[in-house]
Amino acid sequence: MAASQDDRVGAVETRGIEPVPDSERHGHPGQMFWTWFAANISILGLPLGAALVSFRGLNIWQAVIVAVIGSFGSFALVGALSIAGKRGGAPALTLSRAVFGVRGNAGPTLITWLSRLGWETINTTTAAFALLALLNAAFGVHQNAVLTVVCLLVFIGCTLLISGLGHATIMWINKWATYAFGVLNLVVIAFLAATVAWDKVFQAPAGPVSAMVVGTGMIAAGTGIGWANAGADYARYLPRQIPGRRLVAASAFGAGIPLVVLISLGSLLAAGQPGLASAADPVSAINAMLPSWMSIPYLIAAFGGLLLSNHLSVYSAGLTMITLGIRVRRTVAVGLDVVVTFVGGIYFILIAKDFYGPFITFLTLLAVPITAWVGVFAVDLMLRRSYDRVALMDVSRTSRYWFRGGVRWSALTAWVVAIVVGLLFTEAATSSTDVWFAGPLSDTWIGTKGLGWVVTLALAAGVYALLRRLGGATGRADEAAEPPLPPHTLPEPTAQEPA
Repeated sequence: MAASQDDRVGAVETRGIEPVPDSERHGHPGQMFWTWFAANISILGLPLGAALVSFRGLNIWQAVIVAVIGSFGSFALVGALSIAGKRGGAPALTLSRAVFGVRGNAGPTLITWLSRLGWETINTTTAAFALLALLNAAFGVHQNAVLTVVCLLVFIGCTLLISGLGHATIMWINKWATYAFGVLNLVVIAFLAATVAWDKVFQAPAGPVSAMVVGTGMIAAGTGIGWANAGADYARYLPRQIPGRRLVAASAFGAGIPLVVLISLGSLLAAGQPGLASAADPVSAINAMLPSWMSIPYLIAAFGGLLLSNHLSVYSAGLTMITLGIRVRRTVAVGLDVVVTFVGGIYFILIAKDFYGPFITFLTLLAVPITAWVGVFAVDLMLRRSYDRVALMDVSRTSRYWFRGGVRWSALTAWVVAIVVGLLFTEAATSSTDVWFAGPLSDTWIGTKGLGWVVTLALAAGVYALLRRLGGATGRADEAAEPPLPPHTLPEPTAQEPA
């Protein structure tokens, strides 16, 4: 099928959150491979691997196994949830209206938007530091306030250009920029591998199996789970007839390949550089391991990796902002998003004193409700085959997704219950002496091992499935399975989805 005029490389995408008609669907599953490969080639994946050795006590072989399971497994989930985009042709949080109701969806959407803004601010700040270090290494220019603002604007300008143009340009950039920055990363990886203390690596004893379980959860939570509510945003232009298993495979391998390489290398480096796992500025910590003449290609690679990840996040955040009810064009939403991250970057670098730790702690807490959303949305996806395209855009009482008072109470109840229980097992702290939040069960085995997110995910899915079943048995309108779609919403005969 032919692409619409605005979904072409170099053209500004004018479509917002409205579903993509079947007649304008195009592309292939390989695009999802490049999307997630691009999002995960950043050198910043190294500290994750270092943490497996330094904090979890795993040896290199255990770390590799954990990296494979955590990376491929979590992004297989991303691919599975992206099937919703293929079915409904809309962004993930817009499709979520069919799950939570047009009003009930406000909570998950707001949390997702705040989380994306937060991580984009972290990306922007880190990239500015990398660019400042690059200017110092290449030209001997030292950091000052004006130069800092310029570096922030350069990164934000690049992000705005790519995210502003939209879907087709992002898909194209992801593929070709991955080749360029991927080569740079391989060069840096080769030099980092030369610094590995191989004698310590092979002498390290194996850690307990329980540490591998915890490590797998840590990798999954730090990689794929964070992207699970964005997969549909990039799959919505794909033809409906593409088998869902191909999206799962493309997503898992696209992210899994670079992540396993980087996490494994981080595990190797930790044998001689245990401080890498806890470095406040991992870009500088890794740079210190390289010969001075390697600083320039390394910093370029770090900047590029952050950019490839950030433009994906900004694009999704713009769509999420519109879903939240802010009535602006998609390009304006993207512009508002980068303005917020620019202000945040200035505050981080020029004003705040040790603000990184508290801010990341806050974002970690937001991961609990996001994980609960994943559990509810995943169950709903397994129970439905299609979405009502008209109802997704109707936020009035006439909407098919109004349910009761604008809320589907089975979904919202499961979401809230999972959040409350998940927080019971959660501790958010910048250090052992600076604890922001500690749930009553955070000192249990589940809490101390950082597995509260697993409890959250399982409970959200289980409670929602149970309430759906009970609702269907009792005939309650907001709990029962939805009635058949009206004729205008059914898939076109030439674009039926395979079973």
